Amino acid sequence: MNIWIAIGATAVGCYLVKLLGLLVPAGALERPLVQRLAALLPVALLAALTAQQTFSANGALVLDARGAGLAAAALALVLRAPFLVVVAAAVVVTAGVRALGG
Repeated sequence: MNIWIAIGATAVGCYLVKLLGLLVPAGALERPLVQRLAALLPVALLAALTAQQTFSANGALVLDARGAGLAAAALALVLRAPFLVVVAAAVVVTAGVRALGG
């Protein structure tokens, strides 16, 4: 498949998805279930992307230094640390585990 055909098809698809979103009636968007799902969906997608990037490599499940870094970040979040401290904890723990041979 030609790369420009793929780019064009993707652009048209994105435009149609955007158009479809604009055509949804306002009444449908004001329903409590829709509003609740709209609030929770980004969190679920981010969690899924984080898990996929942390625990997979070449299509296989792996447990390595990235998992330890994620655990350190989660602990810092539970302790209500500022965002930069959360990131720093994840970086330091990941680097430490990798330096120790993990």
